[in-house]
Amino acid sequence: MANSEVILLKGDAIRTLDITVGAGQARRVVFVALPGAGGVIDCRVSVRFAGEGGDCVLRGLYLAGGSSRVNFTVNMEHGVPRCSSRQLFKGIVAGQARTGFFGLIRVPEHCIGTEAYQENHNLLLGDDCRAQSLPQLEIYADDVKCSHGATFGRLGEEELFYMRSRGIPMDEARRLQLTAFAAEVLEGVPEDIAAQALASLESLV
Repeated sequence: MANSEVILLKGDAIRTLDITVGAGQARRVVFVALPGAGGVIDCRVSVRFAGEGGDCVLRGLYLAGGSSRVNFTVNMEHGVPRCSSRQLFKGIVAGQARTGFFGLIRVPEHCIGTEAYQENHNLLLGDDCRAQSLPQLEIYADDVKCSHGATFGRLGEEELFYMRSRGIPMDEARRLQLTAFAAEVLEGVPEDIAAQALASLESLV
């Protein structure tokens, strides 16, 4: 994403971020979490809208393998009318790693015209890894557009079979699927951070 703040979390990291979005202001933040094989990352994000017409987009990618742990907690407080937000967090989990996404969108009664969307998607690469997701909405206003959702899946067997039938080795086919899954979050991030993320992804194949 152009004009985005990019936050890279590596190894062991605890991060708390408070974001205030002013009237007519747009904030874009991308999180890339790379805990390695045994790191623990805990990231807590709070967003508050201070004026009408604000827009906030949060995107996140976490790549967890080995015995690593990753948690993201996002509190999106739509405290004024006619603001918008979108959250998109994606996780790739392998080994014995554990991840969690805990998101809350709150829209008080007077905040008409709010648009708020929250998505969390996870790929599980083994039987011993675990991903937890708890997206939540607290909507007290009418005339709003809000949604949330979470998905958990594994690499597509049909897609892998198709690529292998075209002569692509299994590891490369898996790598291509994982890269495609992560691409939406990594779009527009600096090349050095994208390279670190892709190197971490390689270790999960």
